[in-house]
Amino acid sequence: MPADRSEALPTARRPHRLAGGQPGLLEPGASTDPYRLRLYRILRTDFPLGHDPGLGAWLLSRYEDVVLALTDPRFTGYPHDGAPRGPVPAPLGLCRGSLVCTPLPEAGTAPAATDTPADTAADPDPDPAPAVERAAYVLARRIAGRDRADLVGEFCRWLPAGADAVAAGLSFPDPNAPPRPGGGADDCARQTGLRERALASFLANMLDDPDLLAAVAGGGAGAGMLLRRAWAETLRRDPPVQIVLRRTRTEVRVSGGTLPAGEAVACLIGAAGRDPARFAAPDRFDPLRADADPLFSGPAGCPAALLGRLEAEHGLRALLTAMPRIRWAEGFRPTSSGVLTRGPRTLLVRPS
Repeated sequence: MPADRSEALPTARRPHRLAGGQPGLLEPGASTDPYRLRLYRILRTDFPLGHDPGLGAWLLSRYEDVVLALTDPRFTGYPHDGAPRGPVPAPLGLCRGSLVCTPLPEAGTAPAATDTPADTAADPDPDPAPAVERAAYVLARRIAGRDRADLVGEFCRWLPAGADAVAAGLSFPDPNAPPRPGGGADDCARQTGLRERALASFLANMLDDPDLLAAVAGGGAGAGMLLRRAWAETLRRDPPVQIVLRRTRTEVRVSGGTLPAGEAVACLIGAAGRDPARFAAPDRFDPLRADADPLFSGPAGCPAALLGRLEAEHGLRALLTAMPRIRWAEGFRPTSSGVLTRGPRTLLVRPS
């Protein structure tokens, strides 16, 4: 691995250091780009276990340690003990950790038969895919004739809200009005901000690779699987949630030392997803990588995780159908920001 050259960076671009030289995760400048500032690399190599007083938590940045904190019963939710149980017993990806989320059916699956009389049975959750698909095509057609458009402000921000409106039988939201906040904090599917960021990162990655776009636009049996792998790769390389908080139930030995009992632990998902000890060429976006990992997709059955994937798949298909020559606006390059949650703020494209 190349030697760390962060000291060669201009002073304004160096990670702020705490006592002992450890980078401060929430200090000024750290949130601009923790990847380019080598913040995560420095933590993985030189400070695999350290306490960040600004965050009030111990930092875990290596893949092996983050996986341990997310899956080992010696860790629990923070600040509460309750966390969704499943293949990954922690909020991750697009999951906010709600204890009362109702799983949504996978696209194309029918509800199970029941002996309960029709007039007393509760209506099963509908397949969300048709609503997502319809909303995506409405939005894509609205911007197809433009010379220039911002996909974040005119597509990513509206697709989750539009899909919810279509599914509820409502008219499509007015794009000239501010998006309405999701209701019911107990349902992580209604919190659309993370899905907006994840969708923006996904579209940025796909638009950066014309060959991938051509493969998807061409359809065929493998297009759907390619889209799913590209979505999972986005959650690994550019996770919308960069930090997941856990708490130790007892002392736990990790690669950098021992975590005390009863302490808050910050799992640096952004650092773990680009750990070269786990992933080959970790900074490269590669949907076909042989070392893909389902860890970063979140708990199985989470409504937000399913909706996010559907919005990515149908959203890209709708954009390519409405504007098959879509490309970056002249001189534009996407950039992401944030160290707690992260994603592009702008995606300027030429639709035609």
